[in-house]
Amino acid sequence: MRLLVLGAGGTGGYFGGRLAQAGIDVSFLVRPARAVLLRERGLRIRSPLGDADLPVQVLTADELADAAPFDLVLLSAKAYDLDSAMDAIAPAVDAGARVLPVLNGLRHYDALDARFGFDQVLGGLCFISAALGAEGEILHLGKPASMTFGERVGQAPDPRLQALAAACAQAGIDHLHAPDIAQAQWVKYSFLTALAAGTCAMRAPIGVIVAGEGGAEYMTALHEECLAVAAASGQPVPASAQATARETLTAAGSPMKASMLRDLEAGQRVEAAHIVGDMVHRATAHGIEVPRLHAAWVHLQAYEAQRAG
Repeated sequence: MRLLVLGAGGTGGYFGGRLAQAGIDVSFLVRPARAVLLRERGLRIRSPLGDADLPVQVLTADELADAAPFDLVLLSAKAYDLDSAMDAIAPAVDAGARVLPVLNGLRHYDALDARFGFDQVLGGLCFISAALGAEGEILHLGKPASMTFGERVGQAPDPRLQALAAACAQAGIDHLHAPDIAQAQWVKYSFLTALAAGTCAMRAPIGVIVAGEGGAEYMTALHEECLAVAAASGQPVPASAQATARETLTAAGSPMKASMLRDLEAGQRVEAAHIVGDMVHRATAHGIEVPRLHAAWVHLQAYEAQRAG
């Protein structure tokens, strides 16, 4: 299997790097400056699961058209960069690769389907907290690092996903080739939206929020709003997954915060519209009141307006 990874940031750099470390044929499609750095220093991963320093195959947009065909494109861009990301990977998709997005949320599927066609876009998600360090290294923050992927409803079984599962096993990556990727996506989306809305609105990690009076109840209510939207969308979250998410969202002393809050604290762009805003809009379409989510959405829009100004 030949895998093309868009970018070599926290998420794509980590998973692509682990696969390359295991001998899988992986190429990274990056901007020229990042290409120079990777060619000079290699890809560096700093992780509680083990550090790695390895040479990697690198391509820039000008070089992609002349590269051999790829089987899969691992797409892990930020949602606000989706248009440019689709432009970048288009030559590989046109040459026969299928797209495996592991972006947060769900809204990107409409855009990907419109650009490449439903049959070319598989279902995927990941759980990892990772970022780029000051010298371009991949910083894996915490131990969780897993990928879930699968055929979407209406798609035939794809041997490329079977090959990816085998590659992940070879690389020691926690993974699941899910028989129902839509349910897995809603499990994550409902949890992530509550986490992002709560920690961004309060500008604090979980432990600080739940230590205050009403904090645990607030996080629970946010999650309940998300679960209501999932159920109305035909994807009720199983009780076991609800309990696991609830435990995480209300854990005393937890340092967990959404990556959206880390971006916000750094004054960077945030995926507010793609995650919190989209959940609010889905709720509205189903006639569901989500006052806490709506307040967080207003808060995030105000942040972005001031940042842009």
